[in-house]
Formats: sequence, C-alpha cells, structure tokens
Amino acid sequence: MLEIEKAEGVFLFDVSGKKYLDLISGISVSNIGHRHPAVLAAIRQQLDRYMHLMVYGEYVQSPQVQLATALSQTLPSSLNSVYFLNSGAEVTEAAMKLAKRYNGKSEIIACRQSYHGSTQGALSLNSEEYFKNAFRPLLPDIRFIRFNQEKDLTLITPKTACVFIEPVQGEAGYLPAQKKYLKKLRERTLETGTLLIFDEIQTGFGRTGSLFAFEQYDVVPDMLMLAKGMGGGMPIGALITDRNIMQSFTNDPYLGHITTFGGHPVSCASAMAVLHELTTSSLISEISSKEALFRSLLSHAAIRSLSGKGLMLALEFDSFETNKKIIDRCIEKGLITDWFLFATNKLRISPPLTITCEQIEWACGVINESISEICNNG
Repeated sequence: MLEIEKAEGVFLFDVSGKKYLDLISGISVSNIGHRHPAVLAAIRQQLDRYMHLMVYGEYVQSPQVQLATALSQTLPSSLNSVYFLNSGAEVTEAAMKLAKRYNGKSEIIACRQSYHGSTQGALSLNSEEYFKNAFRPLLPDIRFIRFNQEKDLTLITPKTACVFIEPVQGEAGYLPAQKKYLKKLRERTLETGTLLIFDEIQTGFGRTGSLFAFEQYDVVPDMLMLAKGMGGGMPIGALITDRNIMQSFTNDPYLGHITTFGGHPVSCASAMAVLHELTTSSLISEISSKEALFRSLLSHAAIRSLSGKGLMLALEFDSFETNKKIIDRCIEKGLITDWFLFATNKLRISPPLTITCEQIEWACGVINESISEICNNG
C-alpha cells in the first residue's frame, strides 16, 4: 500500500519522494490531471465567496446555474434539465427513482457485468452474486440482458421502466458497445415506452475521445449519468434529462429526491473549470492519436487482447495471478495501474488525458518490460 504525499499533473509522489506515473486517474477521475491550475483557481475563488448554503431551492447559487447552463449547451436539446448529486452511485439512485416515478413502472433492466455503484439500489443492478449476496434482500423487478447481444433486447417490454447501459462497460474490462447494438436498443426502448439511461460516469468528460461517448454512436439517451471526471478531483455527479421527465420529482410527493450537498458550490466551480478546459483546449482532439500510440506500443506476445476506446484501455492476460504480478512490478518501477472487478485478468489503462506522447512511450516500455520479466521468469 502506498502513502501518497503529493499529486501533480500525471504524477503521484509518495512520502519518500518517489514519483509514480498515474495510469488510472483514480479510476477515470482526474481527467485533466491532478491539481490542474484552472481547477485550483476556481476552487479558491469560490471559497472566498461561500461554501455550503442550502440546495433545496431556497437560494440561487451561481456556480450551479452556470454549470447546468454550460452542460446543457453541450448536449442535445432533449437533455436540458440537470440535477446535481455527489457521486455516481447517487446519480444511479436518482435515475432509478425518476424512471419509476415518471412512467409508473417498476421493472428495471441492466446489462450483465455492468457496474453502476454499490449503494443498495445501484447494487441491485449488479448481475454478479459475489458482490450482492451478503446484502440481500435488494430491489425486486430487476432483469439482466447481455451486453452487445441483440437477441436479448426482446426482454425489454412495455413493463420495463428503464434500461441502464454503459457505452463502454467499465468493470467488465473496457468493452465498447457496438454501434448497431445501441441503435437497436434505442429502437426497442422507443417501441416499448422504456426510458434509455446512459451511464457515462466513467466514459464522460472526454475519456473516449468525445466530450460524451454517446456522441460517437448517433444515439441520444433519455437520461445521461455523469460523475467521476466531472469534478477535477472534487465530488460531484449529475443526472441530465428532459425537464418534462425531471418534473416528476416535483409532485406526489414534492421533494421527490433531495440531497444535502448535491451541487455544492465549490464542486460546481471545479467542474465548470474542467468543462471549460475540455471544450477550449486540444485535449479531446488528441485522444485518438494517444490511443493509437498505446495500441502500437503494447504488442507483447503475452497480451491476449487490448480492448477499449480512447484513453480507457484494457490489456488481457491469461490469469489474475499473472496480471497481479505484472501490476505489482509496474508499481515497483513507478507506474500505477490496476485490474477490474469483473475482469481480474485485465490491466487497466485510463491515465489523465493530459498524458504526453513521451510519457505514453515510457509507460508502455515499463509495461512491456514488466510483462517480460514476469512471463519469462515466472
């Protein structure tokens, strides 16, 4: 276990001063790097004004208004109402409640080996019994379909309130959705009056090469879930939908969903700085070439596959044991990486989007060297 004393850009520093290149960004959180100057400036500026007030509508708070407006301006017209929360799991909980309240249905469908959080509602959307069994009973009326399997779409019926899906499955080992599959899914949800919810908690904010991954699929969801990379290291999440849907939270009962710290002004100010950096810099436009560089340099014979999209990539090995040894060797050499909940034989690559080509070359050299040392020497 490492004790980190400082973080800056793409690097972490432990208490002995050793430098590590961060290849996982706190699981796709520090998209524009650790302690980005614009984020720090926005936080300091907001700290000098006010911190927590109340978030139930008593006060107009400009950081919330500015961020909600800016997000809406980047999205299709149907995604025009923003509800701020504190984390991805909270966003999932709000989305489940809103879908059931809006259309009066209770059945919810999620994909097998998807991950939407660990609170009780979000955990109910997890297909893996290992993670759920100790916490039963969980929510009823949850059904599962297989990711990228068109045959399973018939399981979506007029009884289905909503379908949750990740455009790139995270904890299954960075598996991108097929474009044809998402189009068929959109058609099926429209046929059955089912809300389509895209979980972009990990894929959002530039991670896959566009501000939001759904932009690459020509499919617009009914609800969009955001968190992780949104806050530049500060806790924040957002559920975005059409205001006609969001209005369901305002009556029978009123205050249909509340959260004390949702839309905290400091977190909103930080997120605004992140959004501005991503939409005004070249970071997103550089991602495809950085992905290509990773793919060209990671070609060791022991790598069984390289999956993913943009700067969320996964290397597959023969076993968890091999993968863990490679990860540990990388860390010894100053490169931080990790594995996946449902794909323990895969090594995670999701660095800050600010990583340079020279840093990618160094990281790939460390990975290849570590693979050789482990696979050749046992």
